[in-house]
Amino acid sequence: MSGSVKGRAAQATAASYLSGMGAAVDARPVAILKSSDIRRTEDWFGKVGFVLRAHHPEEAPTWCELERDGTVLQFLGGETPWIDAPAFTGCFYVHCSDVDAVYEQIRDLVEIDWGVEDRDWGARELVLRDPDGYFVTITQPA
Repeated sequence: MSGSVKGRAAQATAASYLSGMGAAVDARPVAILKSSDIRRTEDWFGKVGFVLRAHHPEEAPTWCELERDGTVLQFLGGETPWIDAPAFTGCFYVHCSDVDAVYEQIRDLVEIDWGVEDRDWGARELVLRDPDGYFVTITQPA
């Protein structure tokens, strides 16, 4: 199967998952990221307080949607339209009311990249990196 046909097939698969997940999908912009292992992604994000809103198919998911404090992320694994390894040049900000409490909840569950620290721009932040290398910043006003 050629790359463009394979990509269209994966996009169609993702679209069919999303159409069946109407209760989980809303009108806000949502990032959909490549995952090298959906179950591992669900487990890691669960440890840092994200709630699994949906995944598909049930037995061996290749798509999931996770949410924490209003931040929604979707992940697609298996055959995807993206031929390269998972990558993102930036970070996802999750706004919460108490970064220190989040740190206490997760510090023994996942590796902390840095923080908790007060930043020059008036934020108190904690930075994490998921198993695929995506940066997640937990933040609150300092």
